Amino acid sequence: MPALPTRFVALIVAFAPLFRQQRTWRHAQHLLAGAILAPGVRTVASVLRILGLAHERHFCTYHRVLSRSVWSPRAGSRILLGLLVRAFVPVGPLVFGLDDTIERRWGKRIRLRGIYRDPVRSSDRHFVKASGLRWLSVMLLAPIPWAGRVWALPVLTLLAPSERATTATGHRYKTLVDWARQAMRQLARWCARLAAGRPLVLVADLSFAAHPLLRTLAPLMTCITRLRLDGRLFAPAPPPVPGRGGRRRVKGERLPLLKAVLTDAATAWTRVTITGWYGTTARAVELASGTAVWYQAGKPVLPIRWVLIRDPLGRFDPQALLSTDPALEPATIVGYYVRRWQVEVTFAEARRHLGVETQRQHADLAIARTTPILLGLVSLVTLLAHTLVQAHGGRLPVRRAAWYRKRTPTFSDALAAVRAHWWRAAAGLLTVPRPRGLTKRARTVYRRLAEAVAYAA
Repeated sequence: MPALPTRFVALIVAFAPLFRQQRTWRHAQHLLAGAILAPGVRTVASVLRILGLAHERHFCTYHRVLSRSVWSPRAGSRILLGLLVRAFVPVGPLVFGLDDTIERRWGKRIRLRGIYRDPVRSSDRHFVKASGLRWLSVMLLAPIPWAGRVWALPVLTLLAPSERATTATGHRYKTLVDWARQAMRQLARWCARLAAGRPLVLVADLSFAAHPLLRTLAPLMTCITRLRLDGRLFAPAPPPVPGRGGRRRVKGERLPLLKAVLTDAATAWTRVTITGWYGTTARAVELASGTAVWYQAGKPVLPIRWVLIRDPLGRFDPQALLSTDPALEPATIVGYYVRRWQVEVTFAEARRHLGVETQRQHADLAIARTTPILLGLVSLVTLLAHTLVQAHGGRLPVRRAAWYRKRTPTFSDALAAVRAHWWRAAAGLLTVPRPRGLTKRARTVYRRLAEAVAYAA
Protein backbone atom coordinates (compact mmCIF):
# COMPACT_ATOMS: atom_id res chain seq x y z
CA MET A 1 0.00 0.00 0.00
CA PRO A 2 1.14 3.65 -0.35
CA ALA A 3 3.38 4.60 2.55
CA LEU A 4 2.15 7.03 5.19
CA PRO A 5 3.70 10.42 4.37
CA THR A 6 5.97 11.82 7.04
CA ARG A 7 4.19 15.19 7.04
CA PHE A 8 0.86 13.50 7.78
CA VAL A 9 2.00 11.19 10.56
CA ALA A 10 1.37 13.57 13.47
CA LEU A 11 -2.25 14.20 12.45
CA ILE A 12 -3.15 10.61 11.66
CA VAL A 13 -1.46 9.08 14.70
CA ALA A 14 -3.62 11.35 16.89
CA PHE A 15 -6.48 8.90 16.22
CA ALA A 16 -4.51 5.81 17.29
CA PRO A 17 -5.95 5.78 20.87
CA LEU A 18 -9.37 4.95 19.40
CA PHE A 19 -8.27 1.37 18.68
CA ARG A 20 -7.27 -1.12 21.34
CA GLN A 21 -5.57 -3.61 19.05
CA GLN A 22 -2.58 -2.70 16.89
CA ARG A 23 -3.84 -4.88 14.05
CA THR A 24 -7.17 -3.03 13.94
CA TRP A 25 -5.31 0.29 13.92
CA ARG A 26 -3.18 -0.90 11.01
CA HIS A 27 -6.27 -1.90 9.02
CA ALA A 28 -7.93 1.42 9.87
CA GLN A 29 -4.93 3.28 8.42
CA HIS A 30 -5.30 1.27 5.22
CA LEU A 31 -8.99 2.17 4.97
CA LEU A 32 -8.19 5.84 5.59
CA ALA A 33 -5.51 5.95 2.91
CA GLY A 34 -7.76 4.17 0.41
CA ALA A 35 -10.74 6.42 1.14
CA ILE A 36 -8.59 9.48 0.33
CA LEU A 37 -6.87 8.04 -2.75
CA ALA A 38 -9.74 6.09 -4.35
CA PRO A 39 -11.85 7.82 -7.01
CA GLY A 40 -15.54 7.07 -7.55
CA VAL A 41 -17.35 4.80 -5.11
CA ARG A 42 -16.12 4.40 -1.54
CA THR A 43 -16.63 0.72 -0.85
CA VAL A 44 -14.15 -1.46 1.01
CA ALA A 45 -13.50 -3.28 -2.28
CA SER A 46 -12.55 -0.06 -4.08
CA VAL A 47 -10.30 0.89 -1.17
CA LEU A 48 -8.47 -2.44 -1.31
CA ARG A 49 -8.02 -2.17 -5.08
CA ILE A 50 -6.46 1.30 -4.95
CA LEU A 51 -4.05 0.06 -2.26
CA GLY A 52 -2.97 -2.93 -4.30
CA LEU A 53 -4.70 -5.38 -1.95
CA ALA A 54 -7.17 -6.81 -4.46
CA HIS A 55 -5.79 -10.33 -3.84
CA GLU A 56 -5.75 -10.07 -0.06
CA ARG A 57 -7.13 -13.38 1.22
CA HIS A 58 -8.23 -11.97 4.58
CA PHE A 59 -10.24 -9.10 3.11
CA CYS A 60 -13.02 -9.67 5.64
CA THR A 61 -10.83 -8.15 8.36
CA TYR A 62 -11.17 -4.77 6.67
CA HIS A 63 -14.96 -5.04 6.63
CA ARG A 64 -14.91 -5.91 10.34
CA VAL A 65 -13.20 -2.63 11.21
CA LEU A 66 -16.51 -0.97 10.34
CA SER A 67 -19.02 -3.67 11.30
CA ARG A 68 -17.56 -5.39 14.40
CA SER A 69 -14.43 -3.81 15.85
CA VAL A 70 -14.74 -1.97 19.15
CA TRP A 71 -14.01 1.74 18.73
CA SER A 72 -15.97 4.95 19.16
CA PRO A 73 -16.64 7.40 16.32
CA ARG A 74 -17.77 9.92 18.91
CA ALA A 75 -14.35 9.81 20.58
CA GLY A 76 -12.85 10.36 17.13
CA SER A 77 -15.06 13.42 16.70
CA ARG A 78 -13.67 14.88 19.90
CA ILE A 79 -10.09 14.35 18.71
CA LEU A 80 -10.94 15.90 15.33
CA LEU A 81 -12.51 18.94 17.01
CA GLY A 82 -9.35 19.57 19.01
CA LEU A 83 -7.17 19.39 15.90
CA LEU A 84 -9.42 21.81 13.99
CA VAL A 85 -9.63 24.33 16.80
CA ARG A 86 -5.86 24.42 17.27
CA ALA A 87 -5.20 24.72 13.55
CA PHE A 88 -7.84 27.22 12.37
CA VAL A 89 -9.55 28.90 15.35
CA PRO A 90 -6.91 29.29 18.08
CA VAL A 91 -8.60 32.44 19.44
CA GLY A 92 -12.02 34.04 19.35
CA PRO A 93 -15.51 32.57 19.27
CA LEU A 94 -16.19 29.09 17.90
CA VAL A 95 -18.94 29.19 15.28
CA PHE A 96 -20.77 25.97 14.42
CA GLY A 97 -23.27 25.18 11.68
CA LEU A 98 -26.04 22.61 12.15
CA ASP A 99 -28.04 20.98 9.38
CA ASP A 100 -29.42 17.64 8.22
CA THR A 101 -29.03 15.87 4.90
CA ILE A 102 -30.51 12.81 3.21
CA GLU A 103 -28.21 10.02 2.07
CA ARG A 104 -30.16 8.33 -0.71
CA ARG A 105 -29.95 4.60 -0.08
CA TRP A 106 -32.11 1.64 -1.09
CA GLY A 107 -32.15 -1.94 0.14
CA LYS A 108 -34.33 -4.17 2.30
CA ARG A 109 -31.43 -4.92 4.63
CA ILE A 110 -31.01 -1.27 5.62
CA ARG A 111 -33.27 -1.27 8.67
CA LEU A 112 -33.08 2.43 9.53
CA ARG A 113 -33.96 3.62 6.04
CA GLY A 114 -36.90 6.02 5.84
CA ILE A 115 -38.92 8.13 3.41
CA TYR A 116 -38.21 11.85 3.62
CA ARG A 117 -38.79 15.05 1.69
CA ASP A 118 -35.95 15.51 -0.77
CA PRO A 119 -34.66 19.04 -0.06
CA VAL A 120 -32.68 19.19 -3.33
CA ARG A 121 -35.36 18.12 -5.79
CA SER A 122 -38.37 19.59 -3.95
CA SER A 123 -39.64 23.16 -4.14
CA ASP A 124 -42.48 25.18 -2.67
CA ARG A 125 -44.84 23.87 -5.37
CA HIS A 126 -43.34 20.44 -6.07
CA PHE A 127 -42.89 17.74 -3.41
CA VAL A 128 -40.41 14.92 -4.04
CA LYS A 129 -39.83 12.02 -1.65
CA ALA A 130 -36.50 10.25 -1.21
CA SER A 131 -35.63 6.90 0.32
CA GLY A 132 -32.54 6.86 2.46
CA LEU A 133 -30.90 7.78 5.74
CA ARG A 134 -31.16 11.13 7.48
CA TRP A 135 -27.96 12.49 9.02
CA LEU A 136 -27.55 15.43 11.37
CA SER A 137 -24.13 17.07 11.09
CA VAL A 138 -22.43 19.70 13.22
CA MET A 139 -19.67 21.58 11.40
CA LEU A 140 -17.07 24.06 12.56
CA LEU A 141 -17.34 27.22 10.45
CA ALA A 142 -13.67 28.10 10.38
CA PRO A 143 -11.79 30.69 8.29
CA ILE A 144 -9.19 28.93 6.15
CA PRO A 145 -6.29 31.38 5.70
CA TRP A 146 -4.94 29.91 2.44
CA ALA A 147 -8.44 29.65 0.94
CA GLY A 148 -9.46 33.19 1.81
CA ARG A 149 -12.92 32.20 3.03
CA VAL A 150 -14.86 30.22 5.63
CA TRP A 151 -15.20 26.46 5.20
CA ALA A 152 -17.66 24.19 7.00
CA LEU A 153 -15.64 21.35 8.53
CA PRO A 154 -17.75 18.41 9.84
CA VAL A 155 -17.04 17.51 13.45
CA LEU A 156 -19.94 15.37 14.69
CA THR A 157 -22.45 13.48 12.52
CA LEU A 158 -25.39 11.51 13.93
CA LEU A 159 -27.95 9.21 12.33
CA ALA A 160 -31.50 10.47 12.95
CA PRO A 161 -33.84 7.69 11.75
CA SER A 162 -37.52 8.15 11.01
CA GLU A 163 -40.26 7.37 13.51
CA ARG A 164 -41.39 4.21 11.71
CA ALA A 165 -37.83 2.87 11.42
CA THR A 166 -37.11 3.61 15.09
CA THR A 167 -40.32 1.97 16.27
CA ALA A 168 -39.60 -1.13 14.19
CA THR A 169 -36.29 -1.60 15.99
CA GLY A 170 -37.89 -1.25 19.44
CA HIS A 171 -36.19 2.02 20.38
CA ARG A 172 -37.67 5.31 21.55
CA TYR A 173 -38.17 7.81 18.75
CA LYS A 174 -36.34 11.11 18.93
CA THR A 175 -37.16 14.04 16.70
CA LEU A 176 -34.56 15.98 14.75
CA VAL A 177 -34.74 18.70 17.40
CA ASP A 178 -34.03 16.11 20.12
CA TRP A 179 -30.95 14.91 18.24
CA ALA A 180 -29.82 18.51 17.74
CA ARG A 181 -30.13 19.26 21.45
CA GLN A 182 -28.18 16.14 22.35
CA ALA A 183 -25.43 16.85 19.80
CA MET A 184 -24.94 20.49 20.80
CA ARG A 185 -24.85 19.74 24.52
CA GLN A 186 -22.19 17.13 23.84
CA LEU A 187 -20.24 19.66 21.78
CA ALA A 188 -20.53 22.26 24.54
CA ARG A 189 -18.99 19.82 27.02
CA TRP A 190 -16.08 19.16 24.67
CA CYS A 191 -15.51 22.86 24.09
CA ALA A 192 -15.57 23.52 27.83
CA ARG A 193 -12.41 21.41 28.07
CA LEU A 194 -10.78 22.28 24.75
CA ALA A 195 -11.46 26.02 24.74
CA ALA A 196 -12.62 27.00 28.19
CA GLY A 197 -14.13 30.47 28.43
CA ARG A 198 -14.46 31.04 24.69
CA PRO A 199 -17.93 31.96 23.38
CA LEU A 200 -19.83 29.45 21.26
CA VAL A 201 -22.15 30.40 18.39
CA LEU A 202 -24.60 28.08 16.61
CA VAL A 203 -26.19 28.97 13.26
CA ALA A 204 -29.02 26.87 11.83
CA ASP A 205 -31.95 27.15 9.45
CA LEU A 206 -35.67 27.40 10.18
CA SER A 207 -35.97 23.66 10.96
CA PHE A 208 -34.16 24.26 14.26
CA ALA A 209 -35.96 27.45 15.26
CA ALA A 210 -37.74 25.52 18.02
CA HIS A 211 -38.44 27.13 21.38
CA PRO A 212 -37.45 24.07 23.49
CA LEU A 213 -34.15 23.67 21.64
CA LEU A 214 -33.13 27.33 21.81
CA ARG A 215 -34.21 27.67 25.44
CA THR A 216 -32.06 24.66 26.42
CA LEU A 217 -29.00 25.85 24.48
CA ALA A 218 -29.22 29.56 25.34
CA PRO A 219 -27.18 29.24 28.60
CA LEU A 220 -24.47 27.31 26.73
CA MET A 221 -24.11 29.22 23.47
CA THR A 222 -25.57 31.93 21.27
CA CYS A 223 -28.06 30.45 18.79
CA ILE A 224 -28.85 32.21 15.50
CA THR A 225 -31.62 30.83 13.30
CA ARG A 226 -34.23 31.93 10.80
CA LEU A 227 -37.46 33.35 12.21
CA ARG A 228 -40.94 33.23 10.73
CA LEU A 229 -42.33 36.58 9.66
CA ASP A 230 -45.65 35.69 11.31
CA GLY A 231 -44.12 34.57 14.62
CA ARG A 232 -45.78 35.71 17.86
CA LEU A 233 -43.41 37.91 19.85
CA PHE A 234 -44.01 39.84 23.06
CA ALA A 235 -42.50 42.74 24.93
CA PRO A 236 -40.60 41.97 28.16
CA ALA A 237 -42.75 41.69 31.29
CA PRO A 238 -43.31 45.02 33.08
CA PRO A 239 -41.98 45.38 36.65
CA PRO A 240 -44.40 44.23 39.35
CA VAL A 241 -46.66 46.83 40.90
CA PRO A 242 -46.06 47.20 44.65
CA GLY A 243 -49.01 46.05 46.70
CA ARG A 244 -50.73 44.19 43.87
CA GLY A 245 -51.16 40.48 44.47
CA GLY A 246 -51.40 37.62 42.03
CA ARG A 247 -48.87 35.86 39.87
CA ARG A 248 -46.03 37.83 38.40
CA ARG A 249 -46.30 38.43 34.68
CA VAL A 250 -43.80 36.66 32.43
CA LYS A 251 -44.46 38.65 29.26
CA GLY A 252 -45.66 42.04 28.20
CA GLU A 253 -47.93 43.18 25.40
CA ARG A 254 -47.90 41.38 22.09
CA LEU A 255 -45.70 43.03 19.48
CA PRO A 256 -46.67 43.59 15.82
CA LEU A 257 -45.89 40.77 13.41
CA LEU A 258 -42.58 41.13 11.62
CA LYS A 259 -44.32 41.09 8.25
CA ALA A 260 -46.19 44.18 9.42
CA VAL A 261 -42.96 45.79 10.60
CA LEU A 262 -41.51 45.04 7.17
CA THR A 263 -44.16 47.13 5.39
CA ASP A 264 -44.47 49.84 8.04
CA ALA A 265 -43.25 53.19 6.75
CA ALA A 266 -42.10 54.13 10.26
CA THR A 267 -39.58 51.27 10.46
CA ALA A 268 -36.01 52.54 10.72
CA TRP A 269 -33.66 50.76 8.31
CA THR A 270 -29.89 50.82 8.47
CA ARG A 271 -27.74 50.04 5.42
CA VAL A 272 -24.71 47.85 6.13
CA THR A 273 -22.26 45.87 4.00
CA ILE A 274 -21.98 42.17 4.84
CA THR A 275 -18.76 40.43 3.76
CA GLY A 276 -18.81 36.84 2.58
CA TRP A 277 -22.46 36.96 1.54
CA TYR A 278 -23.33 33.51 0.07
CA GLY A 279 -20.27 33.18 -2.12
CA THR A 280 -19.85 36.86 -2.98
CA THR A 281 -17.25 39.16 -1.51
CA ALA A 282 -19.69 41.69 -0.04
CA ARG A 283 -23.28 42.83 -0.39
CA ALA A 284 -25.12 45.92 0.83
CA VAL A 285 -28.36 45.14 2.70
CA GLU A 286 -30.77 47.03 4.92
CA LEU A 287 -31.42 45.90 8.48
CA ALA A 288 -34.07 46.61 11.08
CA SER A 289 -33.81 45.12 14.55
CA GLY A 290 -35.37 44.99 17.98
CA THR A 291 -35.64 42.89 21.12
CA ALA A 292 -38.53 40.74 22.28
CA VAL A 293 -39.36 37.62 24.24
CA TRP A 294 -40.52 34.35 22.70
CA TYR A 295 -43.22 32.76 24.81
CA GLN A 296 -44.83 29.35 24.82
CA ALA A 297 -47.56 28.48 27.30
CA GLY A 298 -46.25 26.81 30.43
CA LYS A 299 -42.58 27.34 29.54
CA PRO A 300 -40.05 30.01 30.52
CA VAL A 301 -39.75 32.94 28.13
CA LEU A 302 -36.77 33.23 25.79
CA PRO A 303 -35.29 36.73 25.31
CA ILE A 304 -34.20 37.25 21.70
CA ARG A 305 -33.09 39.89 19.24
CA TRP A 306 -34.86 39.81 15.89
CA VAL A 307 -33.32 41.16 12.70
CA LEU A 308 -35.16 41.95 9.47
CA ILE A 309 -33.11 41.83 6.25
CA ARG A 310 -34.08 43.27 2.90
CA ASP A 311 -32.20 43.92 -0.31
CA PRO A 312 -32.34 47.51 -1.60
CA LEU A 313 -32.19 46.11 -5.17
CA GLY A 314 -34.89 43.49 -4.54
CA ARG A 315 -32.76 40.51 -5.60
CA PHE A 316 -34.00 38.30 -2.75
CA ASP A 317 -37.10 38.15 -0.57
CA PRO A 318 -36.96 39.76 2.88
CA GLN A 319 -36.20 37.39 5.73
CA ALA A 320 -35.94 37.46 9.51
CA LEU A 321 -33.33 36.11 11.90
CA LEU A 322 -33.24 35.67 15.65
CA SER A 323 -30.41 35.56 18.16
CA THR A 324 -30.67 34.25 21.71
CA ASP A 325 -28.16 36.93 22.72
CA PRO A 326 -30.14 40.21 22.68
CA ALA A 327 -26.92 42.22 23.10
CA LEU A 328 -25.45 41.02 19.81
CA GLU A 329 -25.24 43.63 17.04
CA PRO A 330 -27.58 43.07 14.04
CA ALA A 331 -24.72 43.18 11.50
CA THR A 332 -22.81 40.60 13.55
CA ILE A 333 -25.86 38.32 13.61
CA VAL A 334 -26.20 38.48 9.84
CA GLY A 335 -22.45 38.01 9.40
CA TYR A 336 -22.58 34.81 11.43
CA TYR A 337 -25.68 33.50 9.69
CA VAL A 338 -24.43 33.84 6.12
CA ARG A 339 -21.64 31.41 6.99
CA ARG A 340 -24.30 28.70 7.19
CA TRP A 341 -24.32 28.33 3.41
CA GLN A 342 -20.92 26.66 3.61
CA VAL A 343 -22.64 23.68 5.26
CA GLU A 344 -24.52 23.02 2.01
CA VAL A 345 -21.27 23.40 0.07
CA THR A 346 -19.61 20.77 2.27
CA PHE A 347 -22.46 18.31 1.72
CA ALA A 348 -22.08 18.76 -2.05
CA GLU A 349 -18.29 18.40 -1.92
CA ALA A 350 -18.54 15.22 0.15
CA ARG A 351 -20.92 13.69 -2.38
CA ARG A 352 -18.84 14.71 -5.37
CA HIS A 353 -15.30 14.05 -4.18
CA LEU A 354 -15.56 11.58 -1.27
CA GLY A 355 -18.20 9.19 -2.50
CA VAL A 356 -21.00 9.81 0.00
CA GLU A 357 -24.08 7.81 -1.12
CA THR A 358 -21.88 5.20 -2.87
CA GLN A 359 -21.26 2.98 0.18
CA ARG A 360 -22.60 -0.56 0.21
CA GLN A 361 -22.65 -1.47 3.90
CA HIS A 362 -25.79 -3.13 5.27
CA ALA A 363 -24.86 -3.83 8.90
CA ASP A 364 -26.31 -1.24 11.28
CA LEU A 365 -22.97 -0.53 12.96
CA ALA A 366 -21.13 -0.17 9.65
CA ILE A 367 -23.79 2.23 8.34
CA ALA A 368 -23.61 4.31 11.52
CA ARG A 369 -19.83 4.64 11.11
CA THR A 370 -19.18 4.96 7.38
CA THR A 371 -21.01 8.18 6.51
CA PRO A 372 -19.68 10.12 9.54
CA ILE A 373 -16.18 8.97 8.55
CA LEU A 374 -16.59 10.20 4.97
CA LEU A 375 -17.91 13.55 6.15
CA GLY A 376 -15.09 13.74 8.70
CA LEU A 377 -12.65 13.18 5.82
CA VAL A 378 -13.52 16.67 4.61
CA SER A 379 -12.07 18.06 7.84
CA LEU A 380 -9.11 15.68 7.88
CA VAL A 381 -8.17 16.43 4.25
CA THR A 382 -8.33 20.15 5.06
CA LEU A 383 -5.97 19.60 8.00
CA LEU A 384 -3.58 17.57 5.84
CA ALA A 385 -3.63 20.26 3.15
CA HIS A 386 -2.93 22.84 5.86
CA THR A 387 0.27 21.02 6.79
CA LEU A 388 1.35 21.12 3.13
CA VAL A 389 0.60 24.84 2.94
CA GLN A 390 2.71 25.51 6.01
CA ALA A 391 5.57 23.52 4.47
CA HIS A 392 5.38 25.31 1.10
CA GLY A 393 5.28 28.93 2.14
CA GLY A 394 1.54 29.42 2.68
CA ARG A 395 0.34 28.52 -0.83
CA LEU A 396 -1.61 25.62 -2.29
CA PRO A 397 -1.59 24.75 -6.02
CA VAL A 398 -4.78 25.81 -7.79
CA ARG A 399 -6.15 24.15 -10.91
CA ARG A 400 -6.86 26.80 -13.53
CA ALA A 401 -8.04 26.93 -17.13
CA ALA A 402 -8.51 29.54 -19.84
CA TRP A 403 -12.26 29.54 -19.15
CA TYR A 404 -12.00 29.35 -15.35
CA ARG A 405 -9.64 31.73 -13.58
CA LYS A 406 -9.79 30.38 -10.06
CA ARG A 407 -8.09 32.70 -7.61
CA THR A 408 -8.29 30.74 -4.36
CA PRO A 409 -8.12 26.99 -3.64
CA THR A 410 -11.27 24.93 -3.15
CA PHE A 411 -11.71 21.53 -1.54
CA SER A 412 -10.92 19.76 -4.82
CA ASP A 413 -7.52 21.49 -4.87
CA ALA A 414 -6.89 20.52 -1.24
CA LEU A 415 -7.78 16.88 -1.96
CA ALA A 416 -5.61 16.82 -5.08
CA ALA A 417 -2.63 18.23 -3.18
CA VAL A 418 -3.02 15.62 -0.43
CA ARG A 419 -3.33 12.80 -2.98
CA ALA A 420 -0.31 13.97 -4.97
CA HIS A 421 1.82 14.20 -1.84
CA TRP A 422 0.63 10.77 -0.68
CA TRP A 423 1.54 9.11 -3.99
CA ARG A 424 4.81 10.98 -4.02
CA ALA A 425 5.63 9.57 -0.61
CA ALA A 426 4.72 6.08 -1.81
CA ALA A 427 7.16 5.76 -4.72
CA GLY A 428 7.64 9.11 -6.39
CA LEU A 429 4.79 8.23 -8.73
CA LEU A 430 3.63 11.77 -9.43
CA THR A 431 7.07 13.31 -9.78
CA VAL A 432 7.85 13.96 -13.42
CA PRO A 433 10.92 11.91 -14.44
CA ARG A 434 13.70 13.70 -16.27
CA PRO A 435 15.93 11.11 -17.98
CA ARG A 436 17.92 12.35 -20.94
CA GLY A 437 15.94 10.39 -23.50
CA LEU A 438 12.50 11.63 -22.36
CA THR A 439 11.10 14.30 -24.65
CA LYS A 440 9.32 17.42 -23.56
CA ARG A 441 6.09 16.10 -25.06
CA ALA A 442 6.34 12.89 -23.00
CA ARG A 443 6.86 14.89 -19.81
CA THR A 444 3.78 16.97 -20.63
CA VAL A 445 1.65 13.84 -21.12
CA TYR A 446 3.01 12.36 -17.89
CA ARG A 447 2.13 15.57 -16.04
CA ARG A 448 -1.44 15.41 -17.41
CA LEU A 449 -1.80 11.82 -16.22
CA ALA A 450 -0.56 12.80 -12.78
CA GLU A 451 -3.09 15.63 -12.59
CA ALA A 452 -5.90 13.30 -13.70
CA VAL A 453 -5.05 10.89 -10.87
CA ALA A 454 -4.93 13.64 -8.25
CA TYR A 455 -8.19 15.32 -9.33
CA ALA A 456 -10.21 12.15 -10.05
CA ALA A 457 -13.63 12.48 -8.42
